[in-house]
Amino acid sequence: MKKTFLITLSITVLSISGCRETKTETREVIREVEVEAETPPTTENEGIFERAAKEVDKEVNEEIDKKIDDIGNNK
Repeated sequence: MKKTFLITLSITVLSISGCRETKTETREVIREVEVEAETPPTTENEGIFERAAKEVDKEVNEEIDKKIDDIGNNK
């Protein structure tokens, strides 16, 4: 009888203590960060790749325009 009472008591204590709510503390942290924007490349600070890409892009656009004109004239 003693064992049954102790087992029942321990189960009851465990179930009651397991249902308690725990307090949690939350904090909101706001930080300001300064970000420097990159300056867009200009002719003075462009590298060789940027200048070459612009020339290739210009030539490709001219070829595309020619092909579009050819297709437009065939209709």
